[in-house]
Amino acid sequence: MAQITLFAANRQKRQRTTKYPKLHWRRFTPLFSLFGLLLIWQLLTSLEVYPSFLLPPPADVWATFREVLADGTLWHHTQVTLFEMLAGLFFGVSIGIVMGYLIAKSPLLGEILAPIIVAFQSTPIVAYAPLLIIWFGSGPTSKIVTTTIIVFFPTLMNTIVGIQSVPSDLRDLMRSLRATWWQGLTKLEIPAALPVLLTGLKTSVTLAVIGAVVGEFVSAGEGLGFLVTLARNQYNTPLVFVAVLTMTALSLTLYGLVSLLQRYLLAWQNQQ
Repeated sequence: MAQITLFAANRQKRQRTTKYPKLHWRRFTPLFSLFGLLLIWQLLTSLEVYPSFLLPPPADVWATFREVLADGTLWHHTQVTLFEMLAGLFFGVSIGIVMGYLIAKSPLLGEILAPIIVAFQSTPIVAYAPLLIIWFGSGPTSKIVTTTIIVFFPTLMNTIVGIQSVPSDLRDLMRSLRATWWQGLTKLEIPAALPVLLTGLKTSVTLAVIGAVVGEFVSAGEGLGFLVTLARNQYNTPLVFVAVLTMTALSLTLYGLVSLLQRYLLAWQNQQ
């Protein structure tokens, strides 16, 4: 019996020693990917595959980044785009969740609104962005509306799928326990639909950047989209790279925050 116990302890020890290094190295996989991209970028510029005004070396981009960061230009345009993103994300997600819940509860409402929703979604956002500029002006309101529209649809669809995927036997159980509508919503429907809702939120945060920047491309006096347009007109390719990489950083940051929220809210799944 003692030999069996000792064998089991040694086996668990070997499993721990082989498991932890894998987890340790996997945490640095994104850094390796980033380093690989930088290496390829530097190699292309060193070999002069493309002219420097088309593909500037990383050193020039870094120097431009430090310059616009020092004089406050980058931060000013970043906070403008970030405000438009977050405001549009808030309204788009809020409206999408409410509408998705109502449609999931009322198929008739879904049949009535389906043609309108599909018509809006099937049309590229670039097509009616100029109309939004005309209707809401060239200020931040038009960019917020653009972001709201582009964020609305994935949130709506994920909400519908999440609410409709709640098992019917659990609904019957809640009814047998005489649960109120609010108890059914907070104790059953939201927890059951939360994985799908958070997946939709991941998609929405990346689309929010697109919505804000598309509006700034059409008409704006500030923002990262405006900075890209300005740098392009001046043939300042390093500044274009700085603005685009800043947009990417915003998307990755918001995506990472949602991933942390998902890990926190769905921690109970790993305990089952």
